[in-house]
Amino acid sequence: MKILCIGGSAYDITLPCDNYPIENNKYKIKDVITSSGGSANNAAYLLGLWQNNVTLISPIGDDELGKSIIKEQNSIGVNTNFMEIKSIPTTTSYIINNLSNGSRTIITNRHPLMNLSSDISKIPNDFDYILTDGNYYEFTKKVIEKNFQAKVIIDAGRISDDTINLCHLADYIVCSNDFAKSCSKIDFSYDDIESIKKSYDILNNTFKGQIIITLESAGSFTKIDNDYYLIPSIKVETVDTTGAGDIYHGAFTYFLSHNYSLLDTMKLSNIAGALSVSKIGSKNSIPNLDEVFKSNGL
Repeated sequence: MKILCIGGSAYDITLPCDNYPIENNKYKIKDVITSSGGSANNAAYLLGLWQNNVTLISPIGDDELGKSIIKEQNSIGVNTNFMEIKSIPTTTSYIINNLSNGSRTIITNRHPLMNLSSDISKIPNDFDYILTDGNYYEFTKKVIEKNFQAKVIIDAGRISDDTINLCHLADYIVCSNDFAKSCSKIDFSYDDIESIKKSYDILNNTFKGQIIITLESAGSFTKIDNDYYLIPSIKVETVDTTGAGDIYHGAFTYFLSHNYSLLDTMKLSNIAGALSVSKIGSKNSIPNLDEVFKSNGL
């Protein structure tokens, strides 16, 4: 199977702090963790690490950070031949990791011209799966049209015009709870299954693809035929939630492309995302495939 990931790449600088910083204070930290990041970038890295034929298309800068992103992806076999290199700085993200509760706060410096062009003449037309992070609508739409046979999965993390438009083109809309709440206008609670069902039904009537709502530590939710399914996650000690959603989407693409059922795909993707929050960083926290199967009892 040939898999294409389209979306953002960044250079992540993670600052682990014992507690969230208070304004106008000074702090010292023991470690600084650096690696490439970004939704599509993280998902592509997981797919490469799990030995898939995967291509990543992202815009990056013509600088040392951009070169390090390509080097990192190439080291595990990800094809970066179609990355767009711009004469602007590579996007950087500064991540404050609150070790007391595992939360992360991300501050991103992204140049306004950091975009993908509309030229897809060199992009292959034989991809089997396309994973998009909901950015770069015009480019992604053309690639989807060129690869009309491909199954399209969207990481719908936040509401934007690009994301909404791409959701209409996707076979699988794997959306965050924030996206589901904003799009359905229902502020559901994880403890109120009926409210989740109502939100789901609105999304299901809005988009043609299969809807999956990710619910963080509560797992993920979908409907097949007339039955609703809440697939639970596993319990872990949360250290850093950075990249957990990206890892879920990468794992979802992996298991779906390897002919797992939707429910098994969701279950194993829940496990991959959960295992990732027990370590600091995004790339550092990607579990190997054996860990996922072992945690599932396989």
